[in-house]
Amino acid sequence: MHRLNLRQILLASLTVWALIPAQSDAQSPVTAGESLEKMRLANNYFMDKWPDAGQRIVTNISRASNIWTRAVYYEGLMEFCKLDEDPAYLDYAVKWAEFHDWNLRDGQTYTRNADNQCAGQVYIDLYRLDPKPEKIRYIKASIDSMMRTSKIDDWSWIDAIQMGMPVFAKLGAVYHDNAYFERMHDMYRYSRDQHGDHGLFNKKTGLWWRDGDFDPPYAEPNGKDCYWSRGNGWVVMAMVRVLEELPKNGPHRKEYVNMLKKMCKALARVQRPDGFWNVSLHDPGHFGGREATGTAMFVYGMAWGVNQGILSRKKYEPAARKAWNALIREAVHPDGALGYVQGTGKEPSAGQPVTYDSVPDFEDYGLGAFLLAGVEMYKLLSAQ
Repeated sequence: MHRLNLRQILLASLTVWALIPAQSDAQSPVTAGESLEKMRLANNYFMDKWPDAGQRIVTNISRASNIWTRAVYYEGLMEFCKLDEDPAYLDYAVKWAEFHDWNLRDGQTYTRNADNQCAGQVYIDLYRLDPKPEKIRYIKASIDSMMRTSKIDDWSWIDAIQMGMPVFAKLGAVYHDNAYFERMHDMYRYSRDQHGDHGLFNKKTGLWWRDGDFDPPYAEPNGKDCYWSRGNGWVVMAMVRVLEELPKNGPHRKEYVNMLKKMCKALARVQRPDGFWNVSLHDPGHFGGREATGTAMFVYGMAWGVNQGILSRKKYEPAARKAWNALIREAVHPDGALGYVQGTGKEPSAGQPVTYDSVPDFEDYGLGAFLLAGVEMYKLLSAQ
């Protein structure tokens, strides 16, 4: 028998290992440390691009910088501040709020439009850090004016559930007043059960139609119902942010927990193999492809649910990890910009095409969702 000498054995071994492909960055698990690094990168990119927190946002028209898109960014930033205590982050949020005199869009305090009340979530968070009455005077006046009426049908589109519902929850928590929790629930239930033809939530699928224009008989090209990814993401976000404010025995808490569970169950079934979700959850062929905002919102909900012991770790941690891995590896540019962000709109066709290099009309809300997801994933990954 021919014997191989040691040198030949080593050469053969090296040859075999050379033929085995190395694990790519896209496949390797994202760590807590890398998550923090990428969150800093993305946030610093945005702050460098918008050094003046009060600067108006100009697209097809000029808008105040406390519109909903920017408020969602600051929702994420306030959570990120708890993780990374860089004073520049909190200072940026305070300057933004002070520029607007802690008031709502264009100084219109007495609005019923949830989009324009969204900034109030951030004002309340800042108030909690430094409780001065002027910080929440206007948002409280806005919500209180709504509660002096019996009207509860304001949230006719599901984005509004995230923009407005947590404001009520935060005020209820700050003032220890269940009246805010009860009115919030009445408005939420009206959206869920009565808007559109039969309510905007489909109990059979566990998903929401964006508004009354998209419930049946409206259908996607494949004949199935239209469930817009980011629209459902807004509801997932709302459930998390409301549950964070409600006491353990708070009014209707179990109802919101059950909604989060139902939605995450439905969402896990339609996750793409690459970790992202399509803009059309039940028609992958209709503008199908990677999309970061809905994906980040679903990561936020799943990771938070796992961290709180509400969702099964065995079932939902893999889905959250897979999606977070996709966002970190595939969506974050080397300079911190985010790719695959669908622009503003209300349906799968909005803001198309959505690609790695496409620039949405507004970049801020995508970053806000990314930061919210990242904070919860950092907690999840750090616990391992």
